[in-house]
Amino acid sequence: MARILYSLLLITGCLLLTTSFGQVSPEIIEDGWVSLFNGKDLEGWKVGKNAETFSIEDGAIKVNGNVAHLFYDGDVGNHSFTNFEFKASVMTKPGSNSGIYFHTQYQEGGWPKYGYEVQVNNSQEDWKRTGSLYNIVNVRETYVSDYEWYTEYIKVEGKRVVVKINDIVVVDYTEPDNPQRGKGEGDRILNEGTFALQGHDPGSTVFYKDIMIKPLK
Repeated sequence: MARILYSLLLITGCLLLTTSFGQVSPEIIEDGWVSLFNGKDLEGWKVGKNAETFSIEDGAIKVNGNVAHLFYDGDVGNHSFTNFEFKASVMTKPGSNSGIYFHTQYQEGGWPKYGYEVQVNNSQEDWKRTGSLYNIVNVRETYVSDYEWYTEYIKVEGKRVVVKINDIVVVDYTEPDNPQRGKGEGDRILNEGTFALQGHDPGSTVFYKDIMIKPLK
């Protein structure tokens, strides 16, 4: 009887997650976290031009090549999120630049027009370092080193964005009612959308794994 009840509870929990977040993958993590990457291939992700920039190596997404962006296009949340917690394990090689976009939309090529970018850069020549809310709240300090796996965390709730690097808060930004943006950045605002990983240039090599989201109301 105990085994039957336990099985029913597992089935009920999976049904609730499916109802709340859409058709989710089996990679369901405890405490409401859901995996966006299966560690084996790019199922649920979509890239247009320069798709060869993204590959799988040792259970991680390897990013190296010409400018390209890998967009989450899977079933979780119908790949559209408003309020959420997001985290990923990231490792950079020396001189590498990348980024994590959120509230963005799929594009065949170019730099994503919509949403915000959270910087990944520990030693490349751009002074805007890892954790920067790029061109909005820029971080000069370097909190982690190349060849080191670290956690990059993003939380969006209402108009507030919090970015953490290994549990250290590096950005705590509240978007104003009428944000002022530079030329070509008018759509760099909070709305809703998906995530994208950035391939910046052939000299940059970055790895991503353990990519997870916890949708919030």
